[in-house]
Amino acid sequence: MENVQTKTTVLVTGGTGFLGVHTVLQLLQQGYEVRTTLRSLTKKDSIIKALEEGGITDFSHLSFFEADLTSDNNWDQAVKGCDYVLHVASPFPAQDPKDENELIIPARDGALRVLKASRDAGVKRVVLTSSFAAVGYSINIENHIFTEKDWTDANTELPAYIKSKTVAEKSAWEFIEKEGNGLELSVINPVGIFGPALGGITSASLDIAVSGILNGNLDTTPPFTMGVVDVRDVADIHIKAMLHPDASGERFIATAEGVMSFYDVAELFKKERPQYTSDMKNLEPIGKEFYKEMSNEKAKSVLHWNPRSREEALLASADSVMKD
Repeated sequence: MENVQTKTTVLVTGGTGFLGVHTVLQLLQQGYEVRTTLRSLTKKDSIIKALEEGGITDFSHLSFFEADLTSDNNWDQAVKGCDYVLHVASPFPAQDPKDENELIIPARDGALRVLKASRDAGVKRVVLTSSFAAVGYSINIENHIFTEKDWTDANTELPAYIKSKTVAEKSAWEFIEKEGNGLELSVINPVGIFGPALGGITSASLDIAVSGILNGNLDTTPPFTMGVVDVRDVADIHIKAMLHPDASGERFIATAEGVMSFYDVAELFKKERPQYTSDMKNLEPIGKEFYKEMSNEKAKSVLHWNPRSREEALLASADSVMKD
């Protein structure tokens, strides 16, 4: 029997990324026609290798387009004939740039470029990957539980990445309201994304918080905590938000239950994966940790999303990092 999805075409931007490749994998597994954009087609082989590791053997339902968020070239071809677009691609720097606009402009203009091309091509819905960075960095009230109603104030003093995600998401909502012409938008706001790396494709979160701890690169831990979510669940929530009628016009925080500090992560690895921790230093927390809490209730109740635990996500990261 032909899979019901075979006539549905989905574009995933940024297929060479940690989240991008997992999203492409799940869509292919579910029988969609999938397209993905890369800044350069020379990166195509790295995606194919990662997807093969994920169990894909038939690549006839996957096509590649060379398109860069900083240029208009090829976006109209990439979205032409697509039913949905999952705009996952976004720059995430290992360190803050000297000029914040190096991040803010490509994040904002890239999102608008994808939205305009999608609108003009008659796409039904775009799902935009924003970040908890656009939700939780302006309120520091003890015991405040962050929800989708909260917004980071982009006019305050913030690291460039946090500001870029906030500005890009605000600009996307404004575009839909003023120029969307019926194009639907859903937004996913993930916390720190962990889980298994496919084909050696990792993320900044994974490199800093997992490899950094296990390889002994860290000896002190910063006094902040983070939400944790598994990359497989973030790919899943994008597909759920793409399809669910009630997801249009909504944003969803993607996080497992609870939060963790880097110290908590190190203690988890010591307890559950002692075979990996020979190079790990005894981490000293700097200052009192401020536990920032966020709710995933909306994603669970509206989208029936059921994420893995933070421990499972982190241990899957450790296992994939250490097997290489």
